[in-house]
Amino acid sequence: MPMMLTHGFHEELMRQLFEEQHVANQHGYFLEDLSIGMTSNYEKTVTAKDIDTFAIITGDTNPVHLDAEYAATTPFKARIAHGMMSAGLISTVLGTQLPGPGCIYLEQQIKFRAPVFIDDTVVATVTVKDINERRGRVTLKTQCFVNGKLVADGTASMMVDKKG
Repeated sequence: MPMMLTHGFHEELMRQLFEEQHVANQHGYFLEDLSIGMTSNYEKTVTAKDIDTFAIITGDTNPVHLDAEYAATTPFKARIAHGMMSAGLISTVLGTQLPGPGCIYLEQQIKFRAPVFIDDTVVATVTVKDINERRGRVTLKTQCFVNGKLVADGTASMMVDKKG
């Protein structure tokens, strides 16, 4: 049975995020400020606690993520992170850096190419591929790497505000 988050967890998390990152009243790039080839990234070392917390939040309790004994019997030979954790790191780049605050995540195509293990450092990178000024849409290449190896590869579509 999945564990439940404690009462007040979300409110405290949001308070800390607003306090630490000053996210109120921020805006990322406007459509007119973007250009093809712009890139940004975010780096995160994945811990066992991160994987456990992700399982609690999502309810995905597949033992390959949570049970070291079980994971040892799989082709991976050890616990692996949920693939969607890598996708979440891509979301971090998109929502906080490029295009950044104010954009709306419309679509994501992703292929998981290799596992992410505990203590791996994942680098999520996004690059502007196409800008549709008429529709206010941006297409970005989305990738995650561990030690230079591609572990996730895809494309995202974002709605981005125009100036004015």
